[in-house]
Amino acid sequence: MEDKNGADKVSRTSQSDAGPAMPGLPEGYDGVSVAKGLLRSIRAGGLGTLSLAGGFPFTSLVNVATDYDGQPILLMSGLSAHTKNLAQDDRASLLLVQTGKGDPLAHPRLTLVGHCQRVTEPEIRARLRARFLARHPKSALYVDFPDFGFFLLKITSAHLNGGFAKAADYTGSNIVTDLSQAGELIEIEPQALAHMNEDHPQSIRLYATKLAGEKD
Repeated sequence: MEDKNGADKVSRTSQSDAGPAMPGLPEGYDGVSVAKGLLRSIRAGGLGTLSLAGGFPFTSLVNVATDYDGQPILLMSGLSAHTKNLAQDDRASLLLVQTGKGDPLAHPRLTLVGHCQRVTEPEIRARLRARFLARHPKSALYVDFPDFGFFLLKITSAHLNGGFAKAADYTGSNIVTDLSQAGELIEIEPQALAHMNEDHPQSIRLYATKLAGEKD
């Protein structure tokens, strides 16, 4: 995918999921997996838009969920400055940061660049609504206010900084997930989640604590 400004042309050699280590990354460091992990796990980020007042960069805090393929889902009010900015120019960036002890710059962060557009198709909006509320249930208090809408950030490029001496650039296709063979899995997702929640809570606890690193 390429935008009108060629934003998906990265300054370093791109890496596919199965590709070799990139310049800027140490041997054995899987930058694509780290980037995808940040994309799927970070719940809020800094949204950068172009200000109506002179086109200066304007950054605000937004809650983030992801669509099936990993494209960021944002729920935003039409009254907010960043939404008004996007109505004029849909180019945007989104910074996702992993926090922790010590120097903040020692932790990985991911900058996504692309086009952020409001979704109006009822079927797609219903899907985004369900996925966003699953990640941010408290947003149910205002999700249906008439001035709120769902936006998708179509990723054209991404920059990963995994900490000291761990930096790489990717195209959007490196970061989003190919769903061409996932139709059946997507269809049964609600039943699969319900089954795991109801019948296998101990397994879910292990997934969360051992695989995802969450606290018990």
